[in-house]
Amino acid sequence: MNKYEAEFSNLVRSFRKKHMGKGPSKINTTFCKNWAICEMEGNLSPVEKFISGTDKGKQILKSARTEMVKDLYRNNPPKEMEEFLGCAFVDLFVDIDIDRDFGMSIFIFEENIEMKYCK
Repeated sequence: MNKYEAEFSNLVRSFRKKHMGKGPSKINTTFCKNWAICEMEGNLSPVEKFISGTDKGKQILKSARTEMVKDLYRNNPPKEMEEFLGCAFVDLFVDIDIDRDFGMSIFIFEENIEMKYCK
């Protein structure tokens, strides 16, 4: 992970902490073409870990940690990320494995950030 990818990880953590109350404990970001791919560990709060003790709780958390996170970014465009990268945010794909507390987010931008920041 280069310094731009590391700083992007910090921006993701900060955005999630601001809007969700807690950010992931570990983020590893890789720029690939116009994608910023973030692998995230330690996403769940203690209350969410408790809720994940049942199958229904896992389903609720998976929905909250995928669809609601995508809506969060749509309703609160990540301006800090756009300013840092110098290009517009386009979309976000999110998934999480509740049992492993491991998530993936793929941020899509309008420009090739790999070419711009990983030379």
